[in-house]
Amino acid sequence: MSWPRGSSRVWCVTAGPTAAFVKLSPTETDYDREVVGYAYAARILACQEAPRLLATDPYLKAIMSSPLPGEVVRGLPLEKEVELRVHGLAGRLLRRWHDQSDPGTEQDRQAVRAGMREQAREAAACLESTAERLNAEQRALVEAASRELPELAEQLPLVYQHGDYSTRNWMWDAESGHHGLIDFGMAHHGNAVEDFVWLCGAVWATRPDLKAAYFTGYGRPLSDTEERLLRLLTTRLGVSYLNSGLVKERVDLVERGHLILDRMMQEYP
Repeated sequence: MSWPRGSSRVWCVTAGPTAAFVKLSPTETDYDREVVGYAYAARILACQEAPRLLATDPYLKAIMSSPLPGEVVRGLPLEKEVELRVHGLAGRLLRRWHDQSDPGTEQDRQAVRAGMREQAREAAACLESTAERLNAEQRALVEAASRELPELAEQLPLVYQHGDYSTRNWMWDAESGHHGLIDFGMAHHGNAVEDFVWLCGAVWATRPDLKAAYFTGYGRPLSDTEERLLRLLTTRLGVSYLNSGLVKERVDLVERGHLILDRMMQEYP
């Protein structure tokens, strides 16, 4: 089960009252990660919280999964009280997801190191091309991301991430009041705060009330190192949006990049 995108193909197959989803993964890595992710979800999440894997075909990179009741949260019109509840439940679910994971292997640690070095290089490259669009404080923050990301990540333990913990992969069943999770194609070991980056930049930037609800559900505050890593990873995301918007001449991406960078300056003076 997955949200629609060009790099993967998903069908809903029905036979009378019975339905299932069939997905063709775009790469072997996505397929392998998703199969492992489904097994992990089945171990720690209830049947109403995640779909179940019904069949696999490694040759076709195909998986068949059960449907999950509810609707995708992204774009769903929710009353504020319900929206706060959904974000609180999402934080609680992810805390269980993180806490039940093993610490990863040395190979996982090496992959995280490589990924953080790449994000640091991207921040440096984006800084060169966007410097004239940034004020002095923003330039300093992007430069800090290009410098500090690998060292900060090295100080933190690894957890098994969902990898794409955004509202497009959350399900909300209003009838039962259950929050669910789909799409495990990006599940892998990494730092816990990497699962917060999209939310920090795209949602919490303008809705601090949702951030508060989310962390109430998550059940613990972030450490100083985690806060710094989250800020710099989100800064990298913001300057990447800005750079992409300038290259592609897309005003929406430019505005999104500026919004994220402004929020990182306001929230973390």
